Amino acid sequence: MPDEAAGDAPRIACLLTPLFPLAARLRSEPELIQEALAILAGNGHAARVVAATRLARRAGIRPGFTLSQARARLPKLIARPCDAECERAAQEALLDVAETFSPRVEDGGEGLAYLDAQGLERHYPGESPDEELARSLMLAVEKRAGLPIRVGIAASKLAARVAASQPHSPTLVPAGEESEFLAPLPLAQLTPQAKTLATLTSWGITSLGELANLPKDEIASRLGPAGQHLHAMARGIDPEPLMPRHPPPVFREGMELEWPLVNLEPFVFVARAALERITQRMQGRGLACECLRLSLGLEPDGHHERSITLPAPTRDIKTLLTLVRLDLEANPPNAPIITFTIEAHPDRPREAQLSLFGPAALSPDKLATTVARLFSMLGDGRVGSPRTVDAHRPERFALELYTPPPPPKERQKAPPGRGLLTVRVLRPPLEVEVITRGGRAPSNDSTPASGSPASYITADEVAEPITEYASPRSDERPISIKTLVTDEGTKRPRIDGGVRVASGPWGLEEDWWSSERLERDYWDVELTSGDLYRIYRDRQNGDWFVDGIYD
Repeated sequence: MPDEAAGDAPRIACLLTPLFPLAARLRSEPELIQEALAILAGNGHAARVVAATRLARRAGIRPGFTLSQARARLPKLIARPCDAECERAAQEALLDVAETFSPRVEDGGEGLAYLDAQGLERHYPGESPDEELARSLMLAVEKRAGLPIRVGIAASKLAARVAASQPHSPTLVPAGEESEFLAPLPLAQLTPQAKTLATLTSWGITSLGELANLPKDEIASRLGPAGQHLHAMARGIDPEPLMPRHPPPVFREGMELEWPLVNLEPFVFVARAALERITQRMQGRGLACECLRLSLGLEPDGHHERSITLPAPTRDIKTLLTLVRLDLEANPPNAPIITFTIEAHPDRPREAQLSLFGPAALSPDKLATTVARLFSMLGDGRVGSPRTVDAHRPERFALELYTPPPPPKERQKAPPGRGLLTVRVLRPPLEVEVITRGGRAPSNDSTPASGSPASYITADEVAEPITEYASPRSDERPISIKTLVTDEGTKRPRIDGGVRVASGPWGLEEDWWSSERLERDYWDVELTSGDLYRIYRDRQNGDWFVDGIYD
């Protein structure tokens, strides 16, 4: 175990991804790992190789080659341009993993990240806490971010970065030995300016140790502030503190496509891999997706953007992919796709409190996934919990977010009592043919105002004269119902039979002051078969409908 003085010294870990443009591209296209692949920067004949896979390097491909020179050595070489979107997503994935180890993480750019490792040795109580931390970082980044990294740990950012650039990883610099570690390294490790490097070389200075031994004032007078800064770094003094970054509010993945995609299926295939990387990053931070934004670059210079809001946060890849597919089928781009970016706006998934004695609560993750799948199948505005509104029309309702109430703290027995009738509402209502008392359908001008007392009739009274009933609506009482023959008649309930008992009518009026007024008369009827229905007549046109079935 390190002593207390060493434990109190600052410890900074540097995460370095070698050949970052290549690693970022292979993260998006892992099928190319075993191929001869070269990454080029620039356009046309000015494009130069910046990185290549091991198979390509064995064939002699080196940085700085043009594409023609590279393919002269290896005709089957696969070439890909530098993809800024892939590199940005890979850098964010690297930082996401680093933030699971320490809250203080600095974005060094280009596959470089620094994290404050001070105090983390408490989580690694072995003989070498720094080495265990470094190996845990390497394993986590390779597994969760899909990037190869090298790790260096030292008391300063400079020493940690130089340690991470060594071929053998991890490289650990003991506290207080930064200058001894840097001394044998060449000047190029500090990436000085070309003019400053040429001056130092002309003086015969080739290593950092030789530079650190020069007088500080003499260096400042001859090389200026740049030389003074270089001299301080050679002595292991890093003037730049760790600058923690603020985590971005969204998770993004994307890439430039090798060929323009015209059909939807090839795009869904590459989008699935991007969604898998996004959900893996969100899962590492305990988040789920509540909104997806899709930005497509179209050939030659077009754009197509879509936004999909989910009813509940979820990390289910199949659900997210289905939503993307359905949205693009409904709103297809008008040109081939050449680039794409997927943004996931995160939110905390729902949480459930466990109970020792009561029934188990619904799993928040499973509930969110189920609701999101229903949303993907049914579409926007068709998934939720219905609520009544301030209106007379029974089919009017409002749709709210489905939030089931928590289960009771203890299991409860159902109270004894008789069963209650429930209404299975038909939407849309089923149009039927109704024969009323007197053998004719009532006309509109024979309908009195709503609010008259409800009347009652049985099948035994059908044969009696109508004049024996005092109600002015005696000729409206239904005595038989028959379903109209329609194209969808086989898909909906068929109702046919005589009415044994009829109770009603109950008048309903809504928006009587407007041109879209509603006037109906409702009846509850029991057929000779024993089935119970709720029916109504539209006063405007005299049509009859079955509104619901009593179960």
